Amino acid sequence: MKKYFIIGLSIVLVLSLGAIFYGAWLNERGEFQIARRMEERQVMVHGMRVAVRPLRPKVTMHAVNLDTNTMADAVALVEGRVIECRVPKGGAVRRGDTIFVLENEGIPLQIQEAESNILQAQANLRRAENNYRRYQILKASDAASAQQYDDAEATYYSAQASLEVAQSKLAQLRVQESRQEVVAPIDGKVLVLYRKQGAYVQSGTPLALVGNFDYLYFTTPVQDKDARYLSIGLEADLIFQSKDFKKVYGTDYAAGNLGSQQTFTAAIAEIRPPVSEPAAIRNVLWQVDNRSGLLEPQTYGGVSFHARRSHDALSVPLSAMTDGTNDEVFVAKADGTVERRQVRAGTNDGAYIEILSGLSEGEIVVTGGAEGLTDGLHAEIILDDAGGGETR
Repeated sequence: MKKYFIIGLSIVLVLSLGAIFYGAWLNERGEFQIARRMEERQVMVHGMRVAVRPLRPKVTMHAVNLDTNTMADAVALVEGRVIECRVPKGGAVRRGDTIFVLENEGIPLQIQEAESNILQAQANLRRAENNYRRYQILKASDAASAQQYDDAEATYYSAQASLEVAQSKLAQLRVQESRQEVVAPIDGKVLVLYRKQGAYVQSGTPLALVGNFDYLYFTTPVQDKDARYLSIGLEADLIFQSKDFKKVYGTDYAAGNLGSQQTFTAAIAEIRPPVSEPAAIRNVLWQVDNRSGLLEPQTYGGVSFHARRSHDALSVPLSAMTDGTNDEVFVAKADGTVERRQVRAGTNDGAYIEILSGLSEGEIVVTGGAEGLTDGLHAEIILDDAGGGETR
């Protein structure tokens, strides 16, 4: 009985060990097959060749601060009461045009007094001159003393000086009288009227803000690798994403407002430092043509500008970039696999991006279906630039 028990137990142990080893063999074989299938797995992706293409750089900025150097206050140069406003808010003016008329009641009285003083000084001068001439004759005939002659001469010259002082005083008052008209300091539009008719103002009080916004300016920092394509006078289309242009000063529009479709012309006015000098970052001063009158000196968000002049550059579609930093792509290799590659990119036009290093002309980059790609993975490339979808 014991013999049969031992035999049975041995059989059970043998079967158990066989099952264990068979399971291990099956597991290893399965992992090997899975690994081989993963290696042999092939995905279908879209791609395009690296090629030299014309690029018109396009840049979108979060904010642009437009400024002007032609804005000044029209200031009262005498005190007085505002009796007339000749130009309404938003009205166009030329330098020297009268905006406000003031009334200083004291100036006419002072002018009348100064004119009377001149008449009195002229009469005194005539008497002093006649007396002086008479003493010249008397002194020549020794009929008058030297003291009498000197006194007459001094009185004559004093009368001359008194007349000049009176005339100078009248001239000053005439200037004050003319300053009762407050004039525009520059060409432009009346943006703000600080005072209304009837207000009393002191000398030096700003009464109106005048500005010329035909051309506005903004500055952008540009890396040297992008600045090499820039030059003074280079033009770009400036596009504002705002649905409406809110007028700071409430002036009327000089042209229709197209909202996000409104395009302005911007031209490079200055590059600091010049492209000829070495620098990592350059400041580019742009001049914006605002003769439509839609823009104001303020900060606008969501602004993009698109260069009007293109340049030839080795490029790939923006969709080939695998991350937001635009420094990595997948490249199709000759053995049918793909590899991840680091690149250095330059400017872009919204569709294609310039490649400065890392790729060669004719290579194929993955432009669609790159999700989940890894180095060495087999991929079937559908070339989108082959006129109908060439497959590799």
